[in-house]
Amino acid sequence: MTRTVMCRKYKEELPGLERPPYPGAKGQDIFENISQKAWADWQKEQTMLINEKRLNMMNGEDRKFLQGEMDKYFSGEDYAKAEGYVPPAQ
Repeated sequence: MTRTVMCRKYKEELPGLERPPYPGAKGQDIFENISQKAWADWQKEQTMLINEKRLNMMNGEDRKFLQGEMDKYFSGEDYAKAEGYVPPAQ
């Protein structure tokens, strides 16, 4: 049986993650409140941000920036986006 969560991002009951994606309280919060879909969508956004802004994940300031943007993304706030990105027409 698939575990479901009330997704903070999409405001609906959706399948949850299999395990916390981070250690500690942050990972537990994501595990309990973020759906698989929201997490997968964030990973795409995260990849674009890392590439566009040339973030170095070895740099603590870059990791802190990315985590702040993740928090904004899941809360529905404005977050940094890859400049000039135009999603493909569907």
